[in-house]
Amino acid sequence: MNKSEFEIYKLLITGRYTQRELSELTGFSLGKVNQIIKNLDMKHSNIDNSNYLVKNAIILAAGFGLRMIPINQTPKALLTIKKEVLIERLIHQLHEVGIKDITIVVGFMKEKFEYLIDKYNLKLLVNNEYYKDSNSKSLFLASHLIGNSYIVPGDLYFYENPFSTLENDSWYMLSDEKSKRGFYYIDEKGFLIKGKNIFLNAVGLAYINNLDAKALVSNLRAVSSNEFSFWEDSLLDQKSFKIASKIIHKDCFFEINTYEQLRKIDQESESLKNEHIDLIKECFHIDVKDIKNVSTLKKGMTNRSFLFEVAQDKYIMRIPGEGTDKLINRHQEHQVYAKVNPLKISDEIIFFNPENGVKITKFINQTQVCNPFDKEDLERCIPFLRKFHEKKIIVDHAFDLYSQIEYYEELFNHQSLFKDYKEVKRNILKLRKIIEQFNAPHYLTHIDAVPDNFLIDPDGNIRLIDWEYAGMQDVHVDLAMFAIYAGYDKEYIDKIIDIYFCNECEENIRYKIYAYVAICGLLWSNWCEYKRMLGVEFGEYALTQYRYAKVYSRMVLKYFGDDNNGKN
Repeated sequence: MNKSEFEIYKLLITGRYTQRELSELTGFSLGKVNQIIKNLDMKHSNIDNSNYLVKNAIILAAGFGLRMIPINQTPKALLTIKKEVLIERLIHQLHEVGIKDITIVVGFMKEKFEYLIDKYNLKLLVNNEYYKDSNSKSLFLASHLIGNSYIVPGDLYFYENPFSTLENDSWYMLSDEKSKRGFYYIDEKGFLIKGKNIFLNAVGLAYINNLDAKALVSNLRAVSSNEFSFWEDSLLDQKSFKIASKIIHKDCFFEINTYEQLRKIDQESESLKNEHIDLIKECFHIDVKDIKNVSTLKKGMTNRSFLFEVAQDKYIMRIPGEGTDKLINRHQEHQVYAKVNPLKISDEIIFFNPENGVKITKFINQTQVCNPFDKEDLERCIPFLRKFHEKKIIVDHAFDLYSQIEYYEELFNHQSLFKDYKEVKRNILKLRKIIEQFNAPHYLTHIDAVPDNFLIDPDGNIRLIDWEYAGMQDVHVDLAMFAIYAGYDKEYIDKIIDIYFCNECEENIRYKIYAYVAICGLLWSNWCEYKRMLGVEFGEYALTQYRYAKVYSRMVLKYFGDDNNGKN
């Protein structure tokens, strides 16, 4: 049955229409409608409806929805829009056309979806790797279910029901809105292809029939092994099959990705109400309508933050991330800010809650972060760091590297994923005596003095932000931290040491800093192992930190001697 015949057949099966009505609904001429009906009459006895019946639906709802911050305690699919829960609207629309076999792939806050099992007699599949940056793994978990199936993103809102009892060819839905950013376009025959210059925005809804299911699953198996891929990449291997596009007008649906998008669509949504917005209202003595342009900032390694405007001024709210209460002492952080604020070397604090770490700071306009491979940036930021160290600020608490290594190890139950962890740790412990022989004085040290925390304005002025790990320590630790976050090799580590010491660094001090590179490498490797237990994965960064611990501990022990008789 070709596409035109199927359009008429589907209408005839689902209702009684005159030929004129069929012509109006399909856009076909009366003559064409008449001819199709005659063809269908001839085929009618051989048509097997089961080939066209939609069997099931797979709803993808596992992701974080990070761009929805400050709404960070509700998965996107469970947002309330126009007094309806988003995913429940999709379920109702599927039920309207008789599709009751529904599976939802969940991950982030999976427990919040549990009530749907009883309410709608559906199934949940759990993606334990939902934190990875793709949805291909989610669909691959449900790949055994694909065949005459709808694949449905859980964050879509359709004004009219997009589903049908019967479908013929496989298709993928695109919006008719063109964009210079995207992935997909259609060829002259209407098949989905990768775009080159101008793209159509992907909607994400798809139908996969039985004929194409096997090829899709085979492609999906390969695609899902790449954590940065999307399931749609499995549609683009045209050697396996070609998938038709289905175009929808941009005003017939919307996708929710941000707080502002939700507010634009439904200002009365219950999902807009949360403690962080209430805090802004209270702090600035304003109404919610006075909070403008809420947008997500890049997710940090410890926290999540968002930007907002009040009376044309911009501010940042920091929301502590998963497990942060076990990693950061916010009362100590508060004390550090009390010391550095008068120096005007950091961001301006508007609000700080030392109990939970929620912080509001004034946004610093027209700044860029330090590029760790730009000579000019380094020659600004590294001397700035030294001038801060020379102030010799004292606080009441220390950041003890070895205690923190042990503490993070306890948090992941001493079960490192690295096979030679015990050997590497033994080498790191040997460095302790070498470090102590220097008897270096301890002053306030930033600890997280990484390139991203140096902000440079157009006049070359610098601010150093994010003091949450700061405490008393040998200030040379900051050089090691800068280096390992930047991913430096030895040549670049020597370069920043030379800038800091104006090319007058003693060799034993240089190797002491190498020792800190090793120690801090294991520290952050352990930190990453704990965060991984919480479902937060740092990929190559975690592996790189462990390599610093292994390689530089050997280097330092070789220089000072494994017997720990230092050369200083």
